[in-house]
Amino acid sequence: MMTTHSDGIDDPASDRTEFEPTRALRLAAQATVAYRHVFAASRAASWLSRPNPVRNNGFGMTLTIDEVRQEAEDVVSLTLTSPDGGTLPSWIPGAHLDVFLPSGRQRQYSLCGDPDDLSSYRIAVRRINGGLGGSKEIHETLEAGDRVRIRGPRNAFPLVTADSYLFIAGGIGITPILPMVRKCDERGQSWRLVYLGRSRTTMPFLDELARYTGRVEVRPDDESGPPDITEILTTAEPGAAVYLCGPTPLMTPARGVMHTLNPTGSLHTERFSALPVVDGHRFDVRLAKQGTTVSVAEDETALTAIRREIPGVAYSCQQGFCGTCRVRVLAGDVEHRDRILTDAERQDSMLICLSRSAGGPLVIDL
Repeated sequence: MMTTHSDGIDDPASDRTEFEPTRALRLAAQATVAYRHVFAASRAASWLSRPNPVRNNGFGMTLTIDEVRQEAEDVVSLTLTSPDGGTLPSWIPGAHLDVFLPSGRQRQYSLCGDPDDLSSYRIAVRRINGGLGGSKEIHETLEAGDRVRIRGPRNAFPLVTADSYLFIAGGIGITPILPMVRKCDERGQSWRLVYLGRSRTTMPFLDELARYTGRVEVRPDDESGPPDITEILTTAEPGAAVYLCGPTPLMTPARGVMHTLNPTGSLHTERFSALPVVDGHRFDVRLAKQGTTVSVAEDETALTAIRREIPGVAYSCQQGFCGTCRVRVLAGDVEHRDRILTDAERQDSMLICLSRSAGGPLVIDL
C-alpha cells in the first residue's frame, strides 16, 4: 500500500471547491475501466498483454567477408564489413559475435579488432580437426566476398575498472584479450600480458603484440615448458583484475588458488569449451516427436545424449547463455542451470546444454 505525506499542510474538506469532470475526462475514465476489464481482468488478458522481457541480444545483420587472412598455423582471421559500407554497431573489449554459418551451424567468436574502428569487425578462428565442424567449415568454405549472418555484438566478458591488470591468454584465447590490452595501453593503465601456446607458429597476432615493449611475455611450451598458472598469478599486483581466457586445464587451477594468492584481486575468465558436468545424476529424456527415450549419464549433458539420437539438434555456446538449444518441456521437473531464461520461460522450457532433470524422467518437444 502506498502512503502519502502532506508535510503538515491543512486542507479541510470545507475549503475545497467541488470538481465537475469534463466530458473528455469522463470518456477517458470509461476507457480505462474498459481496458482493465479486457486486458487485465478477463480470460483473454494473458493473450492480449503478454510479458515481453527486455533482452540485450545485439543486432542481427548480414555482413560481407572483406578479407580472410592466415594469422598462425590453423588460425585465420575474418574481417567483416557492412555491404553498404556503413558504420557498424559499437562494442567494448570482451564482446563476441554469434556467427550463423551457411550449414546452419551457429558459433560464437570474440571480436579481436579495434573497438574504435567501426568500419569493420574482426574475428579469428582456430581450426579444430576433431571438433564439431564449425571451424572446419570456416577454414574450408568461406572466402572474401561471401556474406554471413551475425548477431551481436554481445558481451559476457566485460573489462572492469581496476588499478592494474594481468592478462593471461592461452592459444586462441588471445582474441578477447587483444582489444583489452589495446584499450588499457591507450588509457595509460598498468597492465601485463602473459601469452601461452604450444609454439610461436601456433600463436596468432604476435606481430601486433610486438609493439607493447616490456609488457608482453610470450611463453611457448616448446621454449618455456608447460605453464605454471600459480607462478603466473603471483606476478599480479595486489588488487589487480586478472583476465584469463584459455582451455579448461588452465582455468580450473587458477580458480582454486586465486583467492589465496591475491585476496583483494578479482579473476575474470572466459572459456571456449563446454562446462564440465558437476553433481550430475543419470536420468531419461523422452523425445516426443521421435518417439524414443535416451539415457543421460551422470557425467554428460542432455545435449550430448540427445545428439546421439538427433545429430542435427541445434546448439552453440554449450555454456547456457546463447539460448540456441532451448527446447519445450512437456512433462517432468527441470533443474535449471542456465543464465538467460526468465522464471516464466522456465515453466515450460530448458536449455539442454546445461540443465538436467530435478528427479525422474523428462519429456521434451523433439
